[in-house]
Amino acid sequence: MKLTMNFKKIFTSAFILSSLCLSANAISSSDAKALLQKAEDTTAFYETDFKADYEVVQQKPGEGRSVTNATIYRRDKSLKWTILIKAPLKDKGKCYLQTDNSIWFYDPADKRFTFTSSKDKFQGTNANTSDFAPQLYAKNYDIDSAEEVKLGKFDCVLFTLKANSKNVDYPTIKLWVTKDDGLTRMKEDYSLSGQKLRTTIIPSYQKINGAGGKVYWIPVTMRIQDNLKGKKISGKMEYETTLISISNAALVKQDDAIYTKPYLELMAGN
Repeated sequence: MKLTMNFKKIFTSAFILSSLCLSANAISSSDAKALLQKAEDTTAFYETDFKADYEVVQQKPGEGRSVTNATIYRRDKSLKWTILIKAPLKDKGKCYLQTDNSIWFYDPADKRFTFTSSKDKFQGTNANTSDFAPQLYAKNYDIDSAEEVKLGKFDCVLFTLKANSKNVDYPTIKLWVTKDDGLTRMKEDYSLSGQKLRTTIIPSYQKINGAGGKVYWIPVTMRIQDNLKGKKISGKMEYETTLISISNAALVKQDDAIYTKPYLELMAGN
């Protein structure tokens, strides 16, 4: 598919650029803080609920791929979200719920909820459950450095961020944000020792109109590469990747019951 090929080209270009020492221009502290806040704001929907269908494709080198389909509901102003898994058949009815600062997983096979974490992997993929929620860049991180760079065709600011909170998945991240619209194009996650753990790219966004004519930008696709999990195939190192595609996005208020345990139990039985 043409989309897949373009996606691979963008990912390869982004990876090469991130590995090189490029000349970059400085950006003022105030402008950097404002852009980082904008990058955070573009990941959230505080004025409305959000609903969309997600296709999550996990690719393991030499092992083929697996596909999970889910519907996700978010009420960001209350930090609540619900994930209902629709396929494959063996996982249908499994659910996730974040409410009251806790994340719960429900498995209809044993009919009970178990506590989970934002750092836990979603259905054995390279995506964390936190990847489906607002990204609190400005709130949970301090700017260590910020500089203007080119990422393929995009004019970006490259942020190096250090966590100021324990409630984060990664203590250090690098973030490529387009200067004109504040959209995140690439992110690298690092351990405390400085080892690169994951690379995420978002090459394109879809525009969705909300209430009052407000425009929201939602990723069309996200590609997450696990930089620790891989194997050599025909002499070439290949890493595990997760491709997330988002469709049928809607910004409308949802029933309050959707963000409750009884609703998950009801939907798991359907």
